[in-house]
Amino acid sequence: MINEEIREREVRLIDEDGTQIGIVPTQNAMNMAIDKNLDLVMIAPGSKPPVCKLMDYSKYQFDQKKKEKEARKKQKTMEVKEVRLSPNIGDHDFEVKRKNAQKFLEEGNKVKVSVRFRGREMTHTELGRDVLLKFAEGISDVSTVDKPAKMEGRSMVMFLAPKRG
Repeated sequence: MINEEIREREVRLIDEDGTQIGIVPTQNAMNMAIDKNLDLVMIAPGSKPPVCKLMDYSKYQFDQKKKEKEARKKQKTMEVKEVRLSPNIGDHDFEVKRKNAQKFLEEGNKVKVSVRFRGREMTHTELGRDVLLKFAEGISDVSTVDKPAKMEGRSMVMFLAPKRG
């Protein structure tokens, strides 16, 4: 609450530089704010009496928005990249997929490795699990297994996360 929105009889007042003035009638606090060309802002409404501070509220809001914008700039979003394999993948294809996954992990992204089973391959899901374990072992120097291999419909999925440090 700011300025005229404050309906309390008395408030504990803090000056714009942070010094405590003490318990003051709200009208006197409003007059002080007007004299200094500032706003009277309630910062702790739950206390008895409520705590109010003299400040330039529009400048305060501007600074808060600026800080949030700066924090969003520095924040890195982690994407989930996918690598698809098959249970009977060739050695060269396997190496290409492994190198791609390694590149994704070094960029700081998570990797979803999936083995798709088609037709009669569903009866040999252990082959897919072996491929996933071999894949995880192949890039264990840059990754850790985030979620182990698990069947989801016709495919087996495993998630890898980049190693810290």
